[in-house]
Amino acid sequence: MGRYAEAFSQAKDDRESFWLDAAKGVDWEVAPTRALDDSAPPIYRWFPDGTLNTCHNALDRHVAAGKGDRTALIWDSAMVGEVRHYTYAALLDEVSRFAGVLAGRGVGAGDRVVIYMPMIPEAAIAMLACARIGAVHSVVFGGFAAPELATRIDDAAPVAIVTASGGLEPGRTVEYLPMVARALELSTTPPSTVIVKDRPEIGGAAADYDGWLDWEELTSAAEPVAPVPVAATDPLYILYTSGTTGKPKGVVRDNGGHAVALTWSMSNIYGIEPGDVWWTASDVGWVVGHSYIVYGPLLAGATSVMYEGKPVGTPDAGAFWRVIAQHKANALFTAPTAIRAIRKADPDAAELAKYDTSSLRALFAAGERLDPDTFEWAGEVLGVPVIDHWWQTETGWAIAANLRGLEPMPLKAGSPTVPVPGYDVGIVDAEGNALGADEEGNIVIKLPLPPGTLAGLWQDEERYRGSYLNTFPGYYVTGDTGYVDADGYVFVLGRSDDVINVAGHRLSTGSIEAVVASHPAVAECAVIGIHDDLKGQRPSGYVVLKAGVEIEPDVLRGELVAMVREQIGAVATFRDVTVVPALPKTRSGKILRKTMRQIADNEEYTVPSTIEDPDVLADLAKQIGG
Repeated sequence: MGRYAEAFSQAKDDRESFWLDAAKGVDWEVAPTRALDDSAPPIYRWFPDGTLNTCHNALDRHVAAGKGDRTALIWDSAMVGEVRHYTYAALLDEVSRFAGVLAGRGVGAGDRVVIYMPMIPEAAIAMLACARIGAVHSVVFGGFAAPELATRIDDAAPVAIVTASGGLEPGRTVEYLPMVARALELSTTPPSTVIVKDRPEIGGAAADYDGWLDWEELTSAAEPVAPVPVAATDPLYILYTSGTTGKPKGVVRDNGGHAVALTWSMSNIYGIEPGDVWWTASDVGWVVGHSYIVYGPLLAGATSVMYEGKPVGTPDAGAFWRVIAQHKANALFTAPTAIRAIRKADPDAAELAKYDTSSLRALFAAGERLDPDTFEWAGEVLGVPVIDHWWQTETGWAIAANLRGLEPMPLKAGSPTVPVPGYDVGIVDAEGNALGADEEGNIVIKLPLPPGTLAGLWQDEERYRGSYLNTFPGYYVTGDTGYVDADGYVFVLGRSDDVINVAGHRLSTGSIEAVVASHPAVAECAVIGIHDDLKGQRPSGYVVLKAGVEIEPDVLRGELVAMVREQIGAVATFRDVTVVPALPKTRSGKILRKTMRQIADNEEYTVPSTIEDPDVLADLAKQIGG
């Protein structure tokens, strides 16, 4: 039995010993004697009798172990041309003093603090400071519109907001303070404390608003405070994800399970050890930023790179390679859409040749499906393993992965490899019946979920049960479809609502996308199901061409139709292909397929608050007649 099989079997059959052993990887104020509280299924709690402090585990323990001079955080801003290095000792000092600021304003254990900041070090400092005093942070992606910020304020009922004067995007600035002011006007539960980190590049400061406080003035006078132990089951943070009802869902992460799972994951999934340089090219406003910019690398004693910039345009398609070379990053974690953007702008990877990226051991991708064509291109130009892995905001860490630190496995294009120990993944049909190898269906996870996954939704257990637990009793519903092959490899094909019914045949748009994306002229694509009077639905493809590629739309359409017919079959009835300059995406890189469907079917739609560039969606609506 290999190391993976042994770990997976133990986590499934003897979870108490497996997770109590994993819990030894963190410092406890009171060490747990039990791993799982399963007294009230389907609600479970991890390490119910343990107490700890997450900030202590991320910072204090490394300094106490004599590692205070090791670099904890590198902030690299392509937007302002600045790089800052924070040692573990320096970061601990900053965090302890800002924790003192919050405590001095009356913020205590269990209180909520909304953090609305760009990709600057103070965002991570504010998160860790909340964890230090037992407060619950809720990071809202910087730049979200005032109504979206207001709904999150009302749901979390924070006692303080921590923000900055604004964020920087290529060619524009985003001023935050007017949006914060408007959100407070709209809110029914506005907090009494607003703290502002001034960014001179943007303008706007706390002094412009009555009663708002300046970050620098407060921290310069603050006394550092010690970490406050909390129960392992106490909430660490609330992170809102879009809800189908329009009201965002506040995913709650606990302290104990989170610290154990992320510490275990850094070594076993990513192969990252103390002193390694780890770069997650995401944003602290998303779950990836929570888990693997701020908490995971620091819990592991590694160096985390925090990047303010884009994969292209800051200044060019070599931006990522420059960061890897400059900081000697050992691993990069990013979304497939970032790699596709680089490839679109620089298909021959000419920019890569300018940099020494020999420090890089692996590229990890998540956030959306990694299509085989992007997988193969990235692996070829970088010369390192390109590793897809699959997880969700709700799970907080990988459901399926290639466990590079535990037992690396052969890679299969289109698959995030195998279930991570602790996740018992299954495939079921619409009635909940288990399906066999290579049979496509709903991906579910047998309860209990492992540590580090959501403890529930903020103050809404009924919605938690209804959204995730009631559809197939005894299982967590991922909302994704796919299959498991005969080797145990998981294949995620798309969201459940991306499965279309063509004349009675259920087809995954993800499967069709994989074929379309393999065409040498296609940089990226989206396939959606649109209404068809005869067949019910039919697939419609939207493609973005690679830079410099010229091909007649009718020629491209003919070639793509032939490829889909050959690889999927005539049953797909794929014949609609539209070439577009860009696809509408969220700021985290997900393509807005649902909104595209609504446009194509001439349905009413709302521009999502998470959209990266509203003009792209508006142009698409004009082009396809929505």
